Amino acid sequence: MRVGVLTGGGDCPGLNAVIRAIVRKGERHYGDELVGFLDAWDGVLDRRTVPLSVEFMRGMLPRGGTVLGTRRGSPFDTEDGVERVKQTMSDLGLDGLIVIGGNGSLSVACRLHSEHNIPIVGVPKTIDNDIVGTDVTFGFNTAVQIATDAIDRLHTTAESHDRVMVVEVMGRHTGWIATSAVIAGGATAVLIPEIPFDIDELCARLSRRHDRGRFASIVVVAEGSEPIPGTLEMEDKVLDRFGHVVLGGVATRIAIAIGKRTGFEARVVQLGHVQRGGTPTAFDRVLSTRFGVAAIDAVHDEAWGKMAVLRGEKILQEDLTVAVGKTRTVDMDLYEGVAKHFFA
Repeated sequence: MRVGVLTGGGDCPGLNAVIRAIVRKGERHYGDELVGFLDAWDGVLDRRTVPLSVEFMRGMLPRGGTVLGTRRGSPFDTEDGVERVKQTMSDLGLDGLIVIGGNGSLSVACRLHSEHNIPIVGVPKTIDNDIVGTDVTFGFNTAVQIATDAIDRLHTTAESHDRVMVVEVMGRHTGWIATSAVIAGGATAVLIPEIPFDIDELCARLSRRHDRGRFASIVVVAEGSEPIPGTLEMEDKVLDRFGHVVLGGVATRIAIAIGKRTGFEARVVQLGHVQRGGTPTAFDRVLSTRFGVAAIDAVHDEAWGKMAVLRGEKILQEDLTVAVGKTRTVDMDLYEGVAKHFFA
């Protein structure tokens, strides 16, 4: 078969490992010809491609990011986008397309398949771990490890200066990274998008900790966290060209409020895109490889409209429709039953 591959949305550790696995089994086992589209759907619309081979992907397993490049956006952004996708696949003689992406990319893939009968298989990807249908997404484990490493380092500097360190991690709609990192890093408190926070309650908690003789504290904040309405003045929201709120900066508002309310010196550490880059962990390399193998198998099974998912220890197929328009939020058993027991 002749199969196209693209990576969409934000970059993520493990993307190259997925592509490598698709190519490896596709070329060596099935005798496929693999075509990579550059810069996500832009590459499909503009027919910018690169031939993918085992030799081309050699050495890519530990490399972060994506060798194909990635962009946001979709064929539905223009009137003729869908027809251009169909024409590209026809002209290139593609039997199917593998889309590796997050909620947005998989929603586009689902719509192209269900409404326009384009043969597509999905692979769920996001460091936020917020895709419904799979227990874990690759990239999440790496992001948590990076955040945990940062928290480990911040403990000593916070203790040396009796400071409160407010660490902002990624998490637009969910607090999976923040919750896992606060447990693994032994931080003082965590603020997540699922639960609006009370700044006064947080400050009271820090003061109690201070009264017990523990001066240094680390507060982990997911970037999409918001206060209970009326409890903390926030900056006006700004939207990007896709209509998404531009995030980043909530930790600064929280640190200022902590300083004013408690008198403690508070400093901000914004990890930002550091969490997305660099070498994927061993767990993410294995999961990515399993997803890639499952994706090319699904193509040969003609399991169009499906995506590879992890359920327990097994890789299975799930309908793309399961993930569309939904967000997998933090398990409250993990937050309430585990994380909160270690808060100040």
